Amino acid sequence: MIISRTPYRISFFGGGTDYPGWYLKYGGQVLATTIDKYLYISCRYLPPFFEHRLRLVYSREENTQHANELVHPAAREVLKHVGIDNGLEIHYDGDLPGRSGLGSSSAFTVGLLNALYAYKGQMITKHHLATESIHIEQDLIKETVGSQDQVNAAYGGLNLIQFQPNSDILVKPVTISGKRIRILENNLMLFYTGIMRTAERVAKSYVKDIQAKKKQLVKMHAMVDEAIEILKGGDLDSFGLLLNETWKEKRSLSKLVSNTRVDEIYAAALSAGALGGKLSGAGGGGFLLLYVPLEKQPDVKEKLSHLLYVPFNFETNGSHIIFFAPQKRYTDEEEAYSRNSFESFLELDNT
Repeated sequence: MIISRTPYRISFFGGGTDYPGWYLKYGGQVLATTIDKYLYISCRYLPPFFEHRLRLVYSREENTQHANELVHPAAREVLKHVGIDNGLEIHYDGDLPGRSGLGSSSAFTVGLLNALYAYKGQMITKHHLATESIHIEQDLIKETVGSQDQVNAAYGGLNLIQFQPNSDILVKPVTISGKRIRILENNLMLFYTGIMRTAERVAKSYVKDIQAKKKQLVKMHAMVDEAIEILKGGDLDSFGLLLNETWKEKRSLSKLVSNTRVDEIYAAALSAGALGGKLSGAGGGGFLLLYVPLEKQPDVKEKLSHLLYVPFNFETNGSHIIFFAPQKRYTDEEEAYSRNSFESFLELDNT
């Protein structure tokens, strides 16, 4: 039995510049952190006493004979990528709902890849975990996704992630005092809008002609540097004001990034004392991140009392294996014998 734990992430600045259609020409960078809300993947050897040879349990249940029969695209391609076809049972559980803008899809890919390598007795570096997950999502599944979520999930922590035109990815931890980290954490609030959306649909609305969004993306790229300077020594309230500026730029990328309901929620938060904020992820719904000075937080909670408030802290570990228990596995010969015996038993039982 193997269990991996992979964090969700919050992206502050630079989202949009992490799409290869942009950074392979201009370069990109994001400022993001992982939080103490997690996605868990457990997998175990499946003994040969079942009619199915592969079981995947998430919001639905799939029982198949081979990996290529799975409907779930990430699970199917990860299993094929690591060379496991069957003989496995996999369960997915998350602290937060999917399709919510906190990188859950990539956390699943990273977490499953990490668990399956551990299942095979192989150690994989955070860099390879991130880059292989990017390859699986962008090249094998062919999803319209950026490259930051996989890196965040694999590495963990508060990082400046730089995407080079030569496709190199550099991860630079943002080193600031523990006191400033705590102040930043305390001034951030996360609310669930309840609006479910598919990030790929929102992203497709502006990624297809992303070169035409150069004006906005250049500004969003520059805001990353400004935000890091604020974190290192500036007035942290300026961080919140800058979040408001980057949200304005992001909203201009596509009419799908926001909507009337989100705009009303955001306006209400600002009227109650929030200095700035943004939808986490591609936009359209999911979680709303706000920067709110402590003395104003009761007012914001009251104003947004119809939404679910989610307290959180930053985390630094990234995806890792939290449980490993060896299982007795049948040899190929033993499994073939057991399968033949079991099938004979079923035939006898049906007569």
